[in-house]
Amino acid sequence: MDKKATRDGFGEGLLALGDTHPDVVALSGDLEDSARASAFKKKYPERFFSVGIAEQDAVGTAAGLAMEGKIPYVCSFAQFITGKTLEQLRMAVCYQNVPVKVIGSHGGLSVGADGATAEALEEFTHMRSLPRMTVIAPCDALEAKRAAIAIADWPAPVFMRLGRAPVNFITSESTPFEIGKANVMRDGADLTIVACGQMVEHSLLAADTLAGQGIQARVINLHTIKPIDAEKIIAAAKETGAILTVEEHNVLGGMGSAVAEVVVQNHPVPMRFHGIQDTFGTSGDPADLLKAFKLMPEDIVSEAQELLKLKQSFSVAK
Repeated sequence: MDKKATRDGFGEGLLALGDTHPDVVALSGDLEDSARASAFKKKYPERFFSVGIAEQDAVGTAAGLAMEGKIPYVCSFAQFITGKTLEQLRMAVCYQNVPVKVIGSHGGLSVGADGATAEALEEFTHMRSLPRMTVIAPCDALEAKRAAIAIADWPAPVFMRLGRAPVNFITSESTPFEIGKANVMRDGADLTIVACGQMVEHSLLAADTLAGQGIQARVINLHTIKPIDAEKIIAAAKETGAILTVEEHNVLGGMGSAVAEVVVQNHPVPMRFHGIQDTFGTSGDPADLLKAFKLMPEDIVSEAQELLKLKQSFSVAK
């Protein structure tokens, strides 16, 4: 199949919800086309609300709609809908525990030419720190569509990160998707690679290269960062003895930190954290940015090799 951006999959899921969930409404701040909510707006104009360039107002309005029994999807760039609205998300959404669905498009480096000010590289950290907030990062457009539909009936606030750049399909209709349940995309006994978003595909490609070197890497698609699938992570730690996390996000407080919190409290093993190394993004073609920030399959292979050295040292020390 052709490549498709996860934001496109979300748009398809939101449109499908219009028929099945009459209480679903959508909001945006003049970015509904970028977030792919425009098809829903066209078909259900009475259920779409534009608040202008005012993300704080959008979140507050969404909270009010949720209190009246609606299921609001509030959409914008990931950096704007999380960075500008933390107070509203904390007090109006999470503290009140209303099921607002916060949709952040253009997450990670996929914003490309828009540069550092629009590149969300810290939103996992912010969102997972909020009590009651669920955090999801689908790996491809099909998973994004299924996630968009699934969160409608999830009785809690949700943040979902979407990308702008087209990515390959690595899931199918038969691939399970359940909020809070990670998917093992490839089995292996030498180490585990835990990834989310488009880094799942890069991790699978890295695992292919490692297999050619006689190294069998398990690859886990951690599409739900919170609530985290502790059971699969603990099993991976016990069965493979080493964990590498890979994310298109700052390594401080992100998905890797969430995984480490599970590992250190249940079955400590050597770990390495691969992602954005405590810096801002920059302007450029998304594909070039992934190379510049060393998020390509070959970079993951190098990290895995270093982790295996650490694993060996850990074994000797024991």
